[in-house]
Amino acid sequence: MPEMPEVQGLTTFLEGRAVGRTITHATVSAISALKTYDPPIHALQGAEITAAARYGKFVVLSCGPDLHLVFHLAKAGWLRWYDALPTTLIKPGKSPIALRLALDDGSGFDLTEAGTKKSLAVYVVRDPHDVPGIARLGPDPLDPSFTREVFAGLLEGRRMQIKGLLRDQDVIAGIGNAYSDEILHAARMSPYANAGKLGDDEIDRLYAAMQSTLTEAVAEASGKPPADLKDAKRRGMQVHARRGEACPVCGDTVRSVFFADRSMEYCPTCQTGGKPLADRRLSRLLK
Repeated sequence: MPEMPEVQGLTTFLEGRAVGRTITHATVSAISALKTYDPPIHALQGAEITAAARYGKFVVLSCGPDLHLVFHLAKAGWLRWYDALPTTLIKPGKSPIALRLALDDGSGFDLTEAGTKKSLAVYVVRDPHDVPGIARLGPDPLDPSFTREVFAGLLEGRRMQIKGLLRDQDVIAGIGNAYSDEILHAARMSPYANAGKLGDDEIDRLYAAMQSTLTEAVAEASGKPPADLKDAKRRGMQVHARRGEACPVCGDTVRSVFFADRSMEYCPTCQTGGKPLADRRLSRLLK
């Protein structure tokens, strides 16, 4: 799933390529992806893109103050950019393309989604906060106002595991499964630590790890075209999706815990005192 650094990379790319261009047409080929009807999708035709912005994992292309194209790539979606947009006809249900946006210089992009479970979402709204997922977003962890004290306040009284809290978009915007693994590894913290019971030193480590991990990932994504962002993300991972490989910090073997629709990776030596965590498909967490 694209997370904050990749979505920021896409936003920066679109800011340089799409802002200032006029939309000649927007074609929805996966009706389930379009979540709004007012304004209609054809309201974008002839509109100039004036700004590109990121809200959590959402990309917002603004066409003036009262018209915005918003999309969320979900787990398996992506943006495919073309300097010369293909002219082939898109057949609904016969292509991974959910939306095609054409610009006045002949360029444009497709929003695509792999797999059978379709979660990519497209909205045309008058205000980005009309999108429910944006309206309930927590603070952005790289916003200057997101201080260590603000973070500590979000943890206070939370009876949940820290891995789940980092992924909760209502609490903190933009972090998903991959970067929560990376942040917890950098912080030397178990993914099952109780968020509300962390001590001051643990909060210090976790906040510092969050800031450094995300800042470095955003910098790595900056300036890269969409086609290169996925590989850049994979190369930067220390533990996520590296099951069976050696931890780059201590040399222990990176382990996984599997869930119904995802897995998480961690290093036992760095994060859990050398104890492996039980696979939840089979048994409970080993204390």
